[in-house]
Amino acid sequence: MDLTVKIGYDEILGLVKQLPASKIKQLQVVINQDFISKKAKQEISAFQEFLLKGPVMSDKELEQFNENRKAFSQWRAKS
Repeated sequence: MDLTVKIGYDEILGLVKQLPASKIKQLQVVINQDFISKKAKQEISAFQEFLLKGPVMSDKELEQFNENRKAFSQWRAKS
């Protein structure tokens, strides 16, 4: 059986501050070792997936982009 409780950040922080220093250190170790690394992997994966689904240039579009960039660079150099 799972129980979900919605607690705000400030409330959690207040509860953690009530813990003895040894328990806070223990909590910090657990969070650093397990939770953050797993969560970071999930977030990176989601971000990578987002990037991979993004638009890409065709070879022709890239060639036109580079020509435009070159033209703008020459135009700015003259000013």
